[in-house]
Amino acid sequence: MGEVNARPVRLIGLPTDIHSSFLRGPAAAPTAIRAALWSEAGNPASESGLELGADIVIDDGGDLPLAENAGDDALIRASVAAAIADGAFPLLLGGDHSVTFPIVEAVAAAHGPIDILHIDAHPDLYDDFEGDPRSHASPFARIMERGLARRLVQVGIRTLNRHCREQAARFGVEIIEMRHFAIEAVPRLDGPLYLSIDMDGIDPAFAPGVSHVEPGGLTVREVLALLHRIEAPLVGADVVELNPSRDVSGITAALAAKLVKEIAAIATVNGRP
Repeated sequence: MGEVNARPVRLIGLPTDIHSSFLRGPAAAPTAIRAALWSEAGNPASESGLELGADIVIDDGGDLPLAENAGDDALIRASVAAAIADGAFPLLLGGDHSVTFPIVEAVAAAHGPIDILHIDAHPDLYDDFEGDPRSHASPFARIMERGLARRLVQVGIRTLNRHCREQAARFGVEIIEMRHFAIEAVPRLDGPLYLSIDMDGIDPAFAPGVSHVEPGGLTVREVLALLHRIEAPLVGADVVELNPSRDVSGITAALAAKLVKEIAAIATVNGRP
């Protein structure tokens, strides 16, 4: 495990929460995640033993200069497209969940329709939310209506209202509701696979630093078990919806950083599509 993989992992920060509802704050998350990732409180090893900087090349692209206006989507798409063109694995640090739509647009433009594994308390399938079709509650409606995903599997969902049930049926979304959760119930996707993790998918006992606290979620170990069983090649990932203003002693940021490490290791081991 001492050999550095040829495909670097490019971190791209997306400091925006313009499409948030209820509370703002996730725009500050990229800084908090990086601070936790490189903190001397931990070390660069993933659970597989692969280490950042030794076995995994981290190419930190910094934060995009997002202006929280209509031009931001183009900046996000261009940054993801550039990472892919450079042979890097794009790992995006949100930001609210609305950013997943332009990210997936760029990934699908390079790879064709993809499989998506989405961890969240909410299905984010609203046709629009509070009059905003680009709401952080709507990215997967935009993704599915444009045919960017072959399969969308959602895990950890525990807020499935009538409208979102109708949307899930409309788009053929495969939902493993939290009340029925078992690792074995989550299908193994073939890939190319995109991974989207909303931090509120994890129970607030482990991840209190989110805007929409929803009890009854996944444990940290359950999320890690889901990640560690992925065998398909990854083509991109995002970690979104950390709200540092709601965090307690930085534990949610520390968890987000750990997820970044584990995703980077899995992308390295599983190779290119």
